[in-house]
Amino acid sequence: MNSQTITAKEQRQVLKRLLGYAKPHTKQFIFAFSLLVLATIGEIVGPLIIKVFIDDYLTPQVMETGPIVTLASLYIGILIAKVIITYFQLLKFQEISLKIIQELRIDLFAKVQTLGLKYFDKTPGGSIVSRVTNDTEAIKDMFVSVISTFVQNGVFLIGIFIAMFLLNVQLAIFCLLIIPIIFAIMATYRHFSSRFYADMRERLSQLNAKLNESLQGMGIIQVFRQEKRLRKEFAEINEAHYQAGVKNIKLDGLLLRPAIDFVYVLSLILVLSYFGISSLGSTIEIGVLYAFVNYLGRFFEPVNQMMMRLSMYQQAIISASRVFYLLDEKEVAPTCANHTQQPAISTGKIEFNNVTFSYDGKRDVLKNVSFTALPGETVALVGHTGSGKSSIINLLMRFYDLKHGEIIIDGSSLKQFENEELRKKMGLVLQDPFLFYGTINHNIRLHDSTISDEEIRKAAEFVQADSFIKKLPDRYEQLVVERGSTFSSGQRQLVAFARTIATKPKILVLDEATANIDTETEEAIQTALEKMRKGRTTIAIAHRLSTIQDADQILVLHQGEIVERGTHQELLNLEGLYYKMYLLQNGQPEKVEDVLVQP
Repeated sequence: MNSQTITAKEQRQVLKRLLGYAKPHTKQFIFAFSLLVLATIGEIVGPLIIKVFIDDYLTPQVMETGPIVTLASLYIGILIAKVIITYFQLLKFQEISLKIIQELRIDLFAKVQTLGLKYFDKTPGGSIVSRVTNDTEAIKDMFVSVISTFVQNGVFLIGIFIAMFLLNVQLAIFCLLIIPIIFAIMATYRHFSSRFYADMRERLSQLNAKLNESLQGMGIIQVFRQEKRLRKEFAEINEAHYQAGVKNIKLDGLLLRPAIDFVYVLSLILVLSYFGISSLGSTIEIGVLYAFVNYLGRFFEPVNQMMMRLSMYQQAIISASRVFYLLDEKEVAPTCANHTQQPAISTGKIEFNNVTFSYDGKRDVLKNVSFTALPGETVALVGHTGSGKSSIINLLMRFYDLKHGEIIIDGSSLKQFENEELRKKMGLVLQDPFLFYGTINHNIRLHDSTISDEEIRKAAEFVQADSFIKKLPDRYEQLVVERGSTFSSGQRQLVAFARTIATKPKILVLDEATANIDTETEEAIQTALEKMRKGRTTIAIAHRLSTIQDADQILVLHQGEIVERGTHQELLNLEGLYYKMYLLQNGQPEKVEDVLVQP
């Protein structure tokens, strides 16, 4: 269901599903509605007391102190009781609404955690943020204001009609004829406003996406002087959002209060004309006239409130449709295909058998890739940008599901493993490590209670990170700000290494893990990597060939295919693509015959 083309039937389905979140709070809702009914009854009874005072005491000038004091006390008591009851019913509705939105946001966040990387490849981050924050906030307004208002005013209108029939049956029947006109106005409003609100929500989502992109890439924006272009693009989206808002304001200005006020004025003229004509042939009671005109005004006031809340209702329904669209997203992360068999990774033998893969289903980024990494071996992946190196890692980590071929670990298909087993036994270190807000201790442990403080320190010492951590004021309790921006690239990488080693993985996956480390630190890291690789199967992407010369097997990829394989020396002897890459990195592209092939 697309929020841009949501039909009336789909709106009803969204409302039904939305109300499903209220089921666990049924008792609280009944209590809140009971308070609402009591407050509404107090609102209805007030004019009847005034009517009795006018007709029975004021008009005949019968000023009996006792009954008048009783009526006044009753009127004031009802007002005070109504204020107290209204306070508690509003408080209860707010509590229930906040709880529902809290549950909805948790469901959304949990859903986002289960989505596959393919979904994030095609969906801007700001759009997802908008659904979790802005859209759920609009839904909260519906539970707080719309439902309570419609119920309160519905009860209020029923009470008013009962009172009108008690006062004058003919006029009450006339007022009933007004209801179809009001429903026609409401239906027209809903028809057009759903389009405008869908457009507004989409534009708001685009604004969040553009803002998120700008914040993430602020350094590049400033370096390449892209501020003017980004301001222009943001202004264009903002203008589209403004225009959608203006359309809706025009609709509100025509079909909300003005249209209802027009119907009210016509109704008031007819009622007063009726009483005026009736007074020519017989006397009329002033109290009845007051009460009827008062009820007529009170009849249209809740109608106006309902019309105004209808705007919030439409926003909530459109927002809910966007939220449920995300909750129903089918592009989830790959999971275990067979829950009856749950193999475990013991030795770390990896086999790729004729693996072909495409991100978009059109262009293959891997073509019939086959290789074997024996336990304890290091297999390096090299090749130009776009050759398919990262795709091999993405498939091995099961961020994506392959369509053709098979990946086998320790004799079992990758699809048979639980994701928990894969994540526990496979350690990944990316070229650009991500650090969470918290402490260094927290970033290495990542809430794994099985990892002790001593194991964290040993892991840091193992990867040479302990030396810089000890120099920090708070050492392992040093605060890490968002993305670890106060640390150097090399320091962030060292923490990422420590994080991986602390989990004691059977398989290491390194995506150019030493790319952001200075030469001195790289030497220490290379020493640590040699220790890390012992007893573990290692798959390493390398751009600098000097870092993988001791690999047991080097795979050279070109346009998604393995074109060469062998050890460093064997590939140099071939004088193929790897040989040319080696010459280029050693600054001797034109001296092929003179280059020293021994490392």
